Amino acid sequence: MPITCDTCAAACCRLEVPCVGADDIPAHLFAHLTEHDAAGHRRMRRLDDGWCAALDRNAMNCGIYPYRPLPCREMAVGGDECLAARRALADEVGPGLP
Repeated sequence: MPITCDTCAAACCRLEVPCVGADDIPAHLFAHLTEHDAAGHRRMRRLDDGWCAALDRNAMNCGIYPYRPLPCREMAVGGDECLAARRALADEVGPGLP
C-alpha cells in the first residue's frame, strides 16, 4: 500500500515542531496552539498525551493545515522523517498503524 497522509494515523503530529520565520502560523489566530521553549523559541504546543495541539482528533489530521508551520509544510510524505515518525508511533501503540 502506498504511503499517503490519508493512510496514516497522523504520526507526524507527535513531533516537536518549531515555528520558524515570519511566514509561520499567525500568532494572532493560533497563540493558544503554541508555546515557548526554555530558550524562548516558539513551537507548536503538545498536549499531555504527546499529540500536537492543532491535531483534529476526529479526522486525525492537521486542524490548521493551510497555516501549518514550515517544518510541517516541508515534511515529505514517505520521506525519511515521515517514515521514522510512523515507525516511532507504531512502536508506541503497537501493530495496526496504517
